[in-house]
Amino acid sequence: MENIEFRTAKMEPSKTEIVVIGGGPGGYAAAFYAADLGKKVTLVEMDRLGGVCLNRGCIPSKALLHATKMIAEARESALRGIVFGEPEVDLVKLRAWKNSILDKLTGGIGQLAKSRGVEVVHGKAYFEDSRTLRVETCDGQRYLNFDHAIVAVGSVPALPKSFDLGNPRIMTSTEALEVQDIPARMLVIGGGYIGMELGTVYTLLGSEVHVVEALDTLLAGSDPDLARPVIQSAQKKFKSIRFKAKVISMSTAGKQIRVVVEHEGQKSEELFDRVLVAVGRRPSDTELGLENTKAQRDEKGYIKVGESLQTDDPAIYAIGDIAGGLLLAHKASREARLAVNAITGESEPSRNFVVPAVVFTEPELAWCGLTEADAKAKGIEVEIVKFPWGASGRALTFDRPDGLTKLVIEPGTARILGVGLVGHGAGELIGEGVVAVEMGATVGDLADCVHPHPTLSETLMEAAELYFGHSTHLHQRRRGK
Repeated sequence: MENIEFRTAKMEPSKTEIVVIGGGPGGYAAAFYAADLGKKVTLVEMDRLGGVCLNRGCIPSKALLHATKMIAEARESALRGIVFGEPEVDLVKLRAWKNSILDKLTGGIGQLAKSRGVEVVHGKAYFEDSRTLRVETCDGQRYLNFDHAIVAVGSVPALPKSFDLGNPRIMTSTEALEVQDIPARMLVIGGGYIGMELGTVYTLLGSEVHVVEALDTLLAGSDPDLARPVIQSAQKKFKSIRFKAKVISMSTAGKQIRVVVEHEGQKSEELFDRVLVAVGRRPSDTELGLENTKAQRDEKGYIKVGESLQTDDPAIYAIGDIAGGLLLAHKASREARLAVNAITGESEPSRNFVVPAVVFTEPELAWCGLTEADAKAKGIEVEIVKFPWGASGRALTFDRPDGLTKLVIEPGTARILGVGLVGHGAGELIGEGVVAVEMGATVGDLADCVHPHPTLSETLMEAAELYFGHSTHLHQRRRGK
């Protein structure tokens, strides 16, 4: 719902038990769960249901990654004796296909809300006080009296002021996902998951992609041994990757962007057709009227919450990106249930849950629980076992032997503290790792679970078996019982 023209007509106040502000994966999950528990729920959303994840993030990016992956696979098939011609890209059809997915999912959320009796109000929400919400709708002002409110307004791409020239050729992830054209030369600022995923999309479409990263590696936060295959793949795909480099300035130069980059003590001036700024996300700065309540934001703009996601105002809760922590859709969905449980008294809330992370590059990178890098930083003693996918028959059938499965284990108890994966389809495999860590499984538990052959899931079982020295497809000295 774009370019809303708000009216000043005032409607009579209505009453709801729980009002949820924001219709993303945290917001609609909270609204639906509360309704399932018998609560009267109103969901307020400024734009389309589904939030950033569905409309301008997770879903469109994965659609484009899948579409462009076909280009790479077609080229690689020549090694197997199957040759295709050069692809022809119709951006109009590509955008229409992508948007059809978004429309279908958004419509589905709307139907689920209707079937659960959740009232959806489109408009801008503003707290009048701790029990009253004003919503500016197309039909005028509407007031809602509520018992509890859950704020789930998400985050937005970070765009430093020095980069914000008002030039559409300087993009954040939001604009990049529209794929208006295929730029001949494109600069990606930032080597995190957003830069890597969207950089992959554009390079496969035909752009010459250059990456500038301020740190000495890509995908900081992941273990180096897991990130290595992704970095090696990126170095082959992208025209250049400069580490420990930074953009000094940007300016408009006709139909291009002039960029000054500092790298290895030298400054260079270069021209690009488009620039993608992928330096992270920041909390939504939507004016909510929180100053009229007891809820507080921290110095970075995130809403302060406690263990139950409750703010400093007893009637107001905050979940997802706006509450800080990992800015991931599935984390928001989990927090949605915790907040509703806290409100309804269904169960004792706890934010101590395992949140997996996935980078949808090729190869994919995924991890959950304790990483080896974190263990070292915190002085936690761990044991590490790795199963290389070069020993996996299924990985070889994909021509993807560069993968790795890694277990982080607690000495003495042999409890699995963390799981890391890099390789084809790692994102689909990490769920088993989450179950293992969340349930407190031991290496022996995982080794005893029969996995189907030939599959990539076997690498988890074989990694566990390797710990004891009896992996079928890889020999290693026995560690213990």
